[in-house]
Amino acid sequence: MLFKAATVAQLSQFDEIIDVRTPAEFAEDHIPGAINCPVMSDEERVRVGTLYKQVSPFEARKVGAAIAARNIARHLDEQFALHPKSWRPLVYCWRGGQRSGSMAIILAQIGWAAHQLQGGYKTYRHQVLDELATLPAQLDLRVVGGPTGSGKSRLLHALAASGAQVLDLEQLAAHRGSVLGGLPDAVQPSQKRFDSLLADAIKRLDPTRPVFIEAESKKIGFVALPEALFARMHASPCLQVEAPLAARVAFLKQDYSFYLAEPERLVTQLGFLRNVHSKAQLDAWYAMARGGDFDTLVSELLLNHYDPLYRRSQGKHYTAGQQALALPALDDATLADVARQLAQAS
Repeated sequence: MLFKAATVAQLSQFDEIIDVRTPAEFAEDHIPGAINCPVMSDEERVRVGTLYKQVSPFEARKVGAAIAARNIARHLDEQFALHPKSWRPLVYCWRGGQRSGSMAIILAQIGWAAHQLQGGYKTYRHQVLDELATLPAQLDLRVVGGPTGSGKSRLLHALAASGAQVLDLEQLAAHRGSVLGGLPDAVQPSQKRFDSLLADAIKRLDPTRPVFIEAESKKIGFVALPEALFARMHASPCLQVEAPLAARVAFLKQDYSFYLAEPERLVTQLGFLRNVHSKAQLDAWYAMARGGDFDTLVSELLLNHYDPLYRRSQGKHYTAGQQALALPALDDATLADVARQLAQAS
């Protein structure tokens, strides 16, 4: 064997990490920083798999080898041609088998110090789950709580700009965590991808310094938080942000301006509340959205939906070391000033 094996612990030692799985496998999740150079397309993998089951393993390997050779040749021409002899690539597939082996052996024969990841993505995935079960306990968390529209996410951004450590779960999840929390033109990552992004973000944090994090439910959109992180958040001190209703309404109109520009999109999302509000109430909100009466609509949503939900959950969650943080306004200057004070105090 011309190429060498490497472990997940050695990922940082390589110049490039090459994922040779199909584009669909890569899109579901991959090692952070990896590039996708598939030795088979999604369609080609289905074709070879069908041959393996319906004809014979030999016929499948023969066809698969020809496909892999053509694709590897294309990657050599288009992706790797300018790399120097000193280039150190790490190649992986699903389990560290034939797909990554075929790429690694050709790269090694050329003269590059190619390595294959032992156990492939499957081993990496197990490590991510192990990290998410253990690393959160090491974090010194400062939870930022408060009702909808109190500027929690914007305060996290201001804290990051002030030099504080921040773990932004909603950014990683590409979702704002409520029925209206879907971001325009943004698709949530798969659960596996979210886990990878989260584990990578946690490993970049300094456990000797406080980490600010927003109070979240167990799920953010369609992805779930790991149990260890969720438990750590609930056991950590919590800053309860408070802001005037008028400031919250103005803030939400700005933060969700895409709904104001597309009222029917807002109406569709409000429809998901049909199990908790009457048809008459929803019809009234639909009319406000279509008529552009967003001040009234947002105020009513806060007073009649979000705030009651928050009050019901407040006594059950994030009760450790609660401290009120009253904000007179939610403009950028106010949030930046508060963030500087919190960063300095931590």
